[in-house]
Amino acid sequence: MIELNWLVILSTALVPLAVGALWYGPLFGKAWMVEADMSEEKMVGANMMKIFGLSLVFGVMLSVGLTPIVIHQMGVFSTLQNLGVETPGSEANLYLQDFLTKFGTEFRTFKHGAFHGLLTGIFVFLPVMGTNALFERKSWKYIFMNVAYWALSAAIMGGIISAFA
Repeated sequence: MIELNWLVILSTALVPLAVGALWYGPLFGKAWMVEADMSEEKMVGANMMKIFGLSLVFGVMLSVGLTPIVIHQMGVFSTLQNLGVETPGSEANLYLQDFLTKFGTEFRTFKHGAFHGLLTGIFVFLPVMGTNALFERKSWKYIFMNVAYWALSAAIMGGIISAFA
């Protein structure tokens, strides 16, 4: 069967926090603060445990969501779900086992996962975040700064998931 590797999921959930520490810190911190209309005064008193805790939860959710995007074999499993794939010896189960034996490691590289993570950033995150930012009257610089952060994070996450899950 194809199951989630929770060690990989939890590990990749940390990627946005690590990338964010660099991205919104030494790399683009000052520019982000200007574009987001953020100041040191606004950040004082923030509940950082809540912010980082929920960020980690969202990272887990993103890791779970990226898994079927970067691991194509999960599509075969989902196609066979209603056909008795979980019943040992059933036709669907035997088909899946044969399929995984032949093709279970196809497209399971860091490079391939990173590519799909990047595509997710461009074709999912950009339209969602861009639409919100346009209605919030944010600049294109703000949009691209944030989308690039998420696209990079998703590329790294997708690469790790594809290579190690």
